[in-house]
Amino acid sequence: MPDVPLARQKTLGPGLYLVGTPIGNLEDITLRALRVLEQADAIACEDTRETQKLLNHFSIKTALVSYHAHNEQERAATLVEELKQGKRIALVTDAGMPGISDPGVRLAHEAILAGVAVIPVPGANAALSALVGSGLATESFLFKGFLPSKAGERRSALESLAGLKKLDATLIFYEAPHRILETLGDVEAVWGAACRVVVARELTKLHEEFLRGTVVAVRADLAGRDRVRGEITLLIEASRDAGVGSAGQTISARLLELQATDGIDEKEALKRVARERGMGKSDAYRELQRERAKR
Repeated sequence: MPDVPLARQKTLGPGLYLVGTPIGNLEDITLRALRVLEQADAIACEDTRETQKLLNHFSIKTALVSYHAHNEQERAATLVEELKQGKRIALVTDAGMPGISDPGVRLAHEAILAGVAVIPVPGANAALSALVGSGLATESFLFKGFLPSKAGERRSALESLAGLKKLDATLIFYEAPHRILETLGDVEAVWGAACRVVVARELTKLHEEFLRGTVVAVRADLAGRDRVRGEITLLIEASRDAGVGSAGQTISARLLELQATDGIDEKEALKRVARERGMGKSDAYRELQRERAKR
């Protein structure tokens, strides 16, 4: 435990403290986070076993209460009542910042509605850590959490993003290791083989790794391994300059391509082209008719 007597002398006021915890390396805990966890009346956590390991490491004895996706509604109401009575409650997840693809948003929302102070205590975050280490643009980025696990829904989600006319940003996703190869294949299909991506794996941990390059190169690297392991953050350069996989194609050519590769009929292919290009289906159909009339 660090010797920080001055920090420990500060009195913790009542309220809900959203405390960021390490995503791998325990040295990433902040002095402020340690003080809040030690002085809080209780710590609401996603998994009491995981949080207890953290507390044991830093010799913190604060009582734990479970707060996770399955008891969120009931437990939030109880915690808010305690907060209204002037209690000091810290909220943590297994790793990272509460509320970022983890429980916490509901409790923060209900605490605010109840007039309770909600205080963020900044800490480690995989998405931002991956972004600043990626080498991709940081001026504008869009974090979308986890992509859908089903292949069709995942492809549609990526196509919808590619079709946004004003999209000029680095996209950030969390992805499971057993799905990363399929997801990279979808990225190639939507943005093209030259699209730049970064796969950030096991951030802050012993085997931290950044794979940077075209989607084809990164996918080939991972495909050549016996197994892909660890927590993954995927970043995609979705700038206007990068374009999409179908850029430069006529609508009729793209329709034929989709029908041949995905085995879908013209109607479904037209819907997909419209999403890719950020236009209405009727507009895509009119453009298709104009192309055919020129033949």
